[in-house]
Amino acid sequence: MDKAVGGHIPKQAEKRRSARFPVVSPVEVKWHEPGGKTVVEPAQATEVNLQGGLLQMKRYPGIGSQVELTGILSRETLLARVVATRQGREGHLRGVAVELLAPSATIWGTNFQLKKTSFELVKLEESIRSGGIDARILTEFRDAVDYVRKTAWAVQEWQERQLQQHDQQTVIPLLVSERMRRTTQLCNAITGEIAAGQIHSDTVGVEELLQAVQVMTQRLTDLDKHSDSRP
Repeated sequence: MDKAVGGHIPKQAEKRRSARFPVVSPVEVKWHEPGGKTVVEPAQATEVNLQGGLLQMKRYPGIGSQVELTGILSRETLLARVVATRQGREGHLRGVAVELLAPSATIWGTNFQLKKTSFELVKLEESIRSGGIDARILTEFRDAVDYVRKTAWAVQEWQERQLQQHDQQTVIPLLVSERMRRTTQLCNAITGEIAAGQIHSDTVGVEELLQAVQVMTQRLTDLDKHSDSRP
C-alpha cells in the first residue's frame, strides 16, 4: 500500500465512471495508518459525482487506503477508497480522488443534487429538441431548466457563504429577482395564450389566477405609492 510522506503520495492515474460537478462540500475524513493510529482530517470535496470525488486536505491517506467520509452538510457517513492523486502544473499535490464503496447522491449535500438534476435536464432538453415536440412545450421546458439552474447556483452561493461565515441574506435578493423575471415571463405567455384563444373563462385555474393577480396588482400598486411618498 502506498503511504503518505510529508503530505505527498505517489501519483496514480485517475479513472472516472461519470462526469463530476464543481461543488464545494465540506467533509470529515477518518482513516487508520499502518501503525494503527487513527487520523481524522477536515477536507473539502471540490469535484464530486455519485461514485466519489476530489478531496483537498492538509494531510492525505495513501493510495489504496480505505477511509470513512462524513458529509458535514448531509451528516451521512460512507466508506470510500483512495484511488488516485491530482497534481497541478508545477507538480504540487492538489488533492486525492476517492471512490465511494456504495454510490450516493446525498453525501455531498443539496448542491450536488441540484447540479446533477440541472445537468440531466439540460441533456434531456438536447435529446428532445429534434423530437417533433410543440415549440411552446419546448420553450416552457427550457425556461424550467433555466430556473432550476439559477436556483441551484443560489443554493450553492448560500452554503458557501455560510461556510465562510458571510452574510447569507445577500442571496435572497437574487432569488426574488429571478422569481420576478420568471413571473413576468409567465404573465406574458398567458396574455399571449388568451389573445390566441387558447385560454377561456372556463379553463381550469382561471378563477384562482384572477384572484392572485388582483391581490398582487393591489400590493404592487401600494408598493409604488409608498415609493413615491418617500422624500
